[in-house]
Amino acid sequence: MANNLFDGTREQMNKLLDCIEQHKSDPGALMPVMHEAQNIYGYLPSEVQTVIADKLNVPLAEVYGVATFYSQFSLQPKGKHQISVCLGTACYVKGSDKILEVLEKELKIKCGECTPDGKFSIDSCRCVGACGLAPVMIIDGEVYGKLTSGEVNGILEKYMKD
Repeated sequence: MANNLFDGTREQMNKLLDCIEQHKSDPGALMPVMHEAQNIYGYLPSEVQTVIADKLNVPLAEVYGVATFYSQFSLQPKGKHQISVCLGTACYVKGSDKILEVLEKELKIKCGECTPDGKFSIDSCRCVGACGLAPVMIIDGEVYGKLTSGEVNGILEKYMKD
């Protein structure tokens, strides 16, 4: 399981506080502040949600509710290399579940988690619009299509080097 201890820097907190100050009198400030917080930290840990709630004078439950409702927000840290496996119908029928199993076994994490060293995270998605390339995996925006489970380790190797 990934280490979820928050380790934000003073510089990150200053950026967040500047963003909050810039938006706090705007109607609907919560969403832009949360987007910027996610850009700053890469995810929205509970400590950051608490600062946002306190400084914008909104209930923490509201911040958490927005963070969990919208899929663009993440409560878990993301890895340096972000992997997404399409589990849409075409990909699933062609074996994307097996691709996901290999990734989880090789990286020793489950979907939605980040490796303890912060190098990789795995997520799934529902359709990337590349059904003709099924099954599809995306790493850092690069699409790998018509995959077999036997090809996964070779693809991962090139990302493990850096």
